[in-house]
Amino acid sequence: MNVTESESNHNHLEQMSVKELLVNINREDQTVAQAVEKVIPQVEALVKEIVPRMEKGGRLFYIGAGTSGRLGVVDASECPPTYGVEHGMVVGLIAGGDGAIRKAVEFAEDDEEQAWQDLQEYMINHKDTVIGIAASGRTPYVIGGVKKAKEHGILTGCITCNPDSALAWEVDYPIEPIVGPEFVTGSTRMKAGTAQKLVLNMISTTVMIQLGRVEGNRMVDMQLSNNKLVDRGTKMVMEMLQVDYPTAEKLLKEHGSVRKVIDFIKNS
Repeated sequence: MNVTESESNHNHLEQMSVKELLVNINREDQTVAQAVEKVIPQVEALVKEIVPRMEKGGRLFYIGAGTSGRLGVVDASECPPTYGVEHGMVVGLIAGGDGAIRKAVEFAEDDEEQAWQDLQEYMINHKDTVIGIAASGRTPYVIGGVKKAKEHGILTGCITCNPDSALAWEVDYPIEPIVGPEFVTGSTRMKAGTAQKLVLNMISTTVMIQLGRVEGNRMVDMQLSNNKLVDRGTKMVMEMLQVDYPTAEKLLKEHGSVRKVIDFIKNS
């Protein structure tokens, strides 16, 4: 059964009050974390395969369409500022290209060959990993991409919210958080989208920690791209070195990251 298109557990939504709508949406959302908890072993198995590949210079690619594609792009785009990794270490590709991030591109998801063509532009190789994201598990763009990647000896995984989907059958490591029917029937940007976002957070965060991009619980490699982050970094240096704010700020601006300040002090 395609649970992402199953009838909602609620009916006559248009007759509900604003409070009733909000309460019922929230009740549905509360089931998402439980669905994700059940697939932690699946996530763990995939992450354990990703890390050694990335330690050898491999990259992580997300491919998706619509909401799923946008979620992959968001997760990938947040890795460089958060963890100080190079752009291109984690890449999000969406059917229809970057323009589809803001505006849907009709029928882009139906091209089974395009994802592999998109991946080839990055000179994808056996050290890389491709994760297909599709709530329904039947998006041709995504299925075609992971199928070709697997044929070329590239590690593949997927995040889908339907059990035993066509997508899951094509990858090495399927992750299937089954969230059940959406509040609005078929609107997979809701519970399914939330589940996908949670799993993506788990994958990228755990991978980055395993790659040494966090010390303690601090983002010591974050990019100092605005005043808020400079202030945050300064306070990290203050706490870690037990110095005052002006000294910490001066050191941070001189060296460019919290990690570089700490390394400089250790080696001086």
